[in-house]
Amino acid sequence: MADIQLSSLRPGYRALIFGSSGGIGAAIVRALAGDPNCSAIYAAARTNSPSAGKVRGLRFDLTDEASIAECVAEASADGPLDLVFVATGLLHDTEIRPEKSLRALDADAMARAFQINTTGPAMIAKHALPKLRKDDKAIFAALSARVGSISDNRLGGWHAYRASKSALNMLIKTCSVELSWSHKMALCVTLHPGTVDTPLSQPFQGKVPEAKLFAPDRSAAALLAVLDQLEPSQTGGLFAWDGQHIPF
Repeated sequence: MADIQLSSLRPGYRALIFGSSGGIGAAIVRALAGDPNCSAIYAAARTNSPSAGKVRGLRFDLTDEASIAECVAEASADGPLDLVFVATGLLHDTEIRPEKSLRALDADAMARAFQINTTGPAMIAKHALPKLRKDDKAIFAALSARVGSISDNRLGGWHAYRASKSALNMLIKTCSVELSWSHKMALCVTLHPGTVDTPLSQPFQGKVPEAKLFAPDRSAAALLAVLDQLEPSQTGGLFAWDGQHIPF
């Protein structure tokens, strides 16, 4: 992995990563661990994450608000947070597959998609945004997807995933407005990581050109570079791994 340094954040910045056991989340933690500008990383996952060096493992359940609140409280106990990165998400599991048509819609599957892709990140925002630093640049970022853009939807399908990510984009946009009232230098954005070689995308990689299938470390480095370059005036947007602004 290339060296990463978030130079736009204050020296000794503190980061909290939710979903640190996933492909992209783990890569974000690795990248930040190598940044001499970062003093502390709180890595939150469903299972106990190992603590080593400046990385401290925390445990949380995305469907349990109390556990989210506990993670935020522990990570912010020694001071405000400079970066909160939400790397959670659900496209499929043993029971859920992306829909190819309306006939495949299932209420329980849709509720599960919204629970993980929208409601969970909303609860993280609820507790984490007030803990962001106020006197310097601070960032709240959540993984979304280009397919969550309503204006970019020309293929159809994947109804629950598209809708839940679109809802996430609106949620973060709304949060960004409220956050700007109290945190003038903060960013609250969603990110499209590209097609990343993780379990989430593996069943759907067949038609992806090799050059457009990213290793998690590459995607993480690109996303952090985008965050480093964004200005507070760009808060509320959806941005791709290459810095492109994606319209909702």
